[in-house]
Amino acid sequence: MRLETEQQLIATFSYTSLTDVVMLLLIFFLLSSSFIAEPSIAVQLPDAETAEPKAEQMISLTLTDKGALYLNGAPVRFEDLKGALAQALKEHPDRTVQIRADKDVRLQETVRVIDIAKSAGASKFLIATEPVGAKK
Repeated sequence: MRLETEQQLIATFSYTSLTDVVMLLLIFFLLSSSFIAEPSIAVQLPDAETAEPKAEQMISLTLTDKGALYLNGAPVRFEDLKGALAQALKEHPDRTVQIRADKDVRLQETVRVIDIAKSAGASKFLIATEPVGAKK
């Protein structure tokens, strides 16, 4: 007895349209996402249970554990901070001043920077922290 088998056509899948869809999705997500440029000064921020990222643009003041001070990533001396910060606030008076102090910086230095910022006209402050357990 002879069994006959049916010959079936093998359907192949064209990956061209799938690649187009993936590329369009990639372009969509890249264009629709917002990128926040953080200053590249290495400080170890203190941990906080309620830390969350802030999306608005801010004026960044960074204090390192070595005692260096940076305004928006540019080095500045404590004596020149008031003038430089007043100029930045003159251009954008509604911006929040973000204090990025290394966790090993003495509290007195942070308070000194906040006092200088207040005297320069800043009214809104944010102290940058990292979520507990975040990679450093």
